[in-house]
Amino acid sequence: MMADANAELQVRVARRTLEAEGICGLELVACDGAPLPAFAAGSHVDVHLPGGIVRQYSLCNDPAETHRYQIAVLREPASRGGSAAVHDLVAEGDALRISAPRNHFALAADAPRHLLLAGGIGVTPILCMAERLAVLGARFHMHYSGRSASRMAFRERIAAAAFADRVQLHCDDGDAAQRLDIAAVLAAAEADTHLYVCGPQGFMDAVLASARQQGWAESRLHWEFFAAADAGPRDGDGAFEVQLASSGRVVAVAPGQSVTQALLAAGVDIMVSCEQGVCGTCLTRVLSGEVDHRDAYLTAQEQAANDQFTPCCSRARCERLVLDL
Repeated sequence: MMADANAELQVRVARRTLEAEGICGLELVACDGAPLPAFAAGSHVDVHLPGGIVRQYSLCNDPAETHRYQIAVLREPASRGGSAAVHDLVAEGDALRISAPRNHFALAADAPRHLLLAGGIGVTPILCMAERLAVLGARFHMHYSGRSASRMAFRERIAAAAFADRVQLHCDDGDAAQRLDIAAVLAAAEADTHLYVCGPQGFMDAVLASARQQGWAESRLHWEFFAAADAGPRDGDGAFEVQLASSGRVVAVAPGQSVTQALLAAGVDIMVSCEQGVCGTCLTRVLSGEVDHRDAYLTAQEQAANDQFTPCCSRARCERLVLDL
């Protein structure tokens, strides 16, 4: 049985590894030794890091395992603090708080074929998917692209897998003939194939743009963003107000300030996690007003409905939003 996604778990870092150049692996076990909640391929957990930082990391071990969770974290040069905290401050034996697993990147159970494309650290959920599909006896193929072989995590694990012949590795610094040709790979897929992609934003943008250009239906496209492309303030953002429906209280939101920041400053408690419009933790109902959506969590149809938004990054296209708070 899956756990309450809002539950918090106390875990210990049982093992810390160097999975590749710049990539740190953590094996997490329950502090009390109990089994951890079940999860499905594509799931992630929110990890509470030193300094009050909360970040989302994909689980990359076998979903059949209940004694541990595995994550892998790339040190980002432009880190907002999360990857640096993992690499510099988290040690074996440390206790951490994490959420129960959540899944916004699930396998399509009824898909007859699956095409998995991983770029860099995006291999974490993709490899978990490949291992699950292999167990199910499903038809799939995986492509894993990285800047160089030394920066590609889990190469030995993939080479030792029973499905290794269904995985192709591509190195940007290698021979041109082995580099990933996104358009060719997509064009070769059969018409009933579902596509899953995870990696740096530029990589995912290129894959999804190519798929749409080739006429892939949106229902066959599945992706996971680590950051929303439009999240954050922009030049020209203006001030607006949010009204809390339960009390009628009005809170001003300044240019360069998020709705969650304004609410928290006003003493209004609201759950937040990624603060980039990716995880959906802060999702809030909108009762009136027009939303300027900047998240990567809601679908285009959900955004068009204009009845919910992510206050961590999205804003208003009007003078006031009335929120179900």
